[in-house]
Formats: sequence, structure tokens, C-alpha cells
Amino acid sequence: MASASRAQRQTGPKEGLYNWEGKDKTGKLVRGETRANGDAMVRAMLRRQGILVTKVKKQKMSRGGRIRDKDIALFTRQLATMMKSGVPLLQAFDIGIKGSGNPALARLLNEVRTDVETGFNLSQAFAKHPAHFDKLFCNLVAAGEQAGILDSLLDRIATYKEKILAIKGKIKAALFYPAAVLMVSALVISVMMLFVIPEFKSVFAGFGADLPAPTMIVIAMSDFFVDFWYVVLGIPIVTILTIGWLYKRSPAMQIAIDRTVLKLPVIGNIIRKATVARWTRTLSTMFAAGVPLVEALESVGGASGNHVYLTATRQIQSDVSTGTSLTVSMQGVGVFPTMVVQMVSIGEESGQLDAMLGKVADFFEQEVDDAVAGLSQLLEPIIMVFLGTMIGGLVVAMYLPIFKLGSIV
Repeated sequence: MASASRAQRQTGPKEGLYNWEGKDKTGKLVRGETRANGDAMVRAMLRRQGILVTKVKKQKMSRGGRIRDKDIALFTRQLATMMKSGVPLLQAFDIGIKGSGNPALARLLNEVRTDVETGFNLSQAFAKHPAHFDKLFCNLVAAGEQAGILDSLLDRIATYKEKILAIKGKIKAALFYPAAVLMVSALVISVMMLFVIPEFKSVFAGFGADLPAPTMIVIAMSDFFVDFWYVVLGIPIVTILTIGWLYKRSPAMQIAIDRTVLKLPVIGNIIRKATVARWTRTLSTMFAAGVPLVEALESVGGASGNHVYLTATRQIQSDVSTGTSLTVSMQGVGVFPTMVVQMVSIGEESGQLDAMLGKVADFFEQEVDDAVAGLSQLLEPIIMVFLGTMIGGLVVAMYLPIFKLGSIV
């Protein structure tokens, strides 16, 4: 019966936020906003309060906007703060919805709030939106609800998400500069090949003398570029798009790319440290929340962000479920540094596994910070040499005939 009534509630009109205007018993004009399942319900509620309603209009939520991980982390922090302050859950959602500057996030929170108000647990309401609230998030919320410490668990989730976002942000910042320089360099070289060098070629045609070899090579490259520009520009674009498409849809491609990335010089080491930091931070957060180790490992692999560690975590989970210690299981997969395994061993022996994993995560997050700073200093001279060689070489090659003509004169 309960499930039937819940189904009926779900099929009814969705709750929305309504603006209304009316007159109270003294004839004074009043206005406000009310959450209800329809304008008829708004009128009925206000009539019971002695208000003569003159206008009711439902607030429209724009379809624009995109929900980012940063938005979810910020809302989680706000929700944790409000619940620690004693604000009721539904009222906290109302505050979050009204304070959100992202229409898509406001719409999502409104749907979650409606589910909670109609009888769902908060973890169940979040689980209906896996694109924004992953299994780890829902498991931790469920653990907080069961233990009666939802505010503490939300605070822990917010801290976890903020640290993970910080790591991702540092890696993106380290890669953005060289990527931007390469894109600008490719644009400059393309413009030179398509427009500048052909002009030099027409000038050199009237020299009546043999051109230097570097100039001939550059002119030949420009001719090829002009004749087959769609191939030269299309192949890299199609290749990148194809790899991206296959990465999203092919597990084999995901594993191959993730393995290759970990083997890259310098960058691979940073990504490996960041992955280990995320892995240990996730496991520490879940284990401290009271989630059983085998169940926690189910979420940890996906949170690591790398299929090599996802596969390794599944093997560790299988070993731990059969009675093998976490330390031995981690040694067996061979993807974790010795220091990590030793810290986990100490944590298991002392009964402070969550604390030890947290310290490991702190250590590797600092390692990522130092590695990113070092990478930035290393890339600057390399990029300068690259730009000087590529663009400077093209310029010198095109001016060689002019220098040669000047020496003859």
C-alpha cells in the first residue's frame, strides 16, 4: 500500500515554486512565494490563511547552465554548514535553491527536495541523479543517515570533494599553459604556410637565381599545405575526436590510454601521484564513515579516475573479500608505491587505517603541488626553444634569399 501511494504521488504534478499576490483581512496588499503542487493548492493554502488571492504565477527555471563538480561541492558544503547549525533539511534545500545562481543546479536541487518531501531518504533522492551524485556520495550520505550523523558526513564529503577538485585544478593548470602555447603556435604556423610564404614565393620567382635549400624546403611544405590544407588540419582534429569518442565507449581504449598516460615522462609521474592521492583520500573518507572495507573498495576504484587503478582495485576487493589483508592485496597488484603499502600496513596493525590513508593522501597531494610547480619551471624554457626553432626557422629560411641577394649586390 505504501509503495502504491508513493507511486501515485510520483505520477502527480511536480512541486514548484509559485509567486502570489493578494489582500489580507484588512485589505492590505501582500505578496510572497509558496512551494506547492499546483496553483489550485496555492490558492487553497492562502484562503485558509484569510488571504484573498488575486494573482498566482509559477516561477520558471531556465534550462540553461551546466552543473559542474564545483557546484556540487559548494552545495554540499552549504548543506553541511546549515545542518550543523540546526536548519531543517527541507529548509536548507530551499535556501540552496534560492541562493543558486545556476538554473540547472536549482532545478536539480528542487527535484531532490521534492523526492525527500514525498518520503524518500536523502541518499535515495541523490541516487536518482547518478550523473551528479555518484555511488560514493550516496553511500556516504546513506551511512550518515543510518548513524544519525548526516551533518558530519556531509562535512566530510564536502572536504573530500574540495581536495579532489584542488588536485584536478592543479593538473589542469599545469597542462593548460603548454597546450595553449602549442595551439597558438599551430595557428601562427598555419597562417604563415597558407598566406605569408606564398607571397614570398611570388617575390622570389623574379630573382632569376637558385634559392637556398632551406627556402626550397619551406616553399615545398607551404605548397603541400595550400593544396591539402583540409588533410593537414583535418587529420589531427579527426584523430583527437575519434580517440575521445572511443575513450568514452570502449573499455579497451580507456585502459590503453590510461596505461599510456601513466608511462609518459614527467606528466605520467604527476598523474600517478594524483591518482594515488585520490585513491587513498577516497578510501580514508569512506572507511572513517564506517563503510565496510569491501563495500568501500567498490567506490574507490571509480573515484581514482584511471582504469589501471580501477582494475587493480577490483582485484584488491576480490582478495579482501576472501580474507586477504589489504596490505597483501595492494602488494599483489603492483601499482602502489612501497611507502603507501607500508603506511597501510601500519594502519591495519594499529587499527588506524583511515588516519594513515589520510596522511598518505596529504603527502601525495603535496607531492603533486611540488611536481606541478617544477613542471611549470621546466616547460617554460622548453617551450621557448620550441617556438624559436619552429617559427624562427621559418622566418630565417624565407629571408635567406634576401640576405644572399644583398651580399651579391
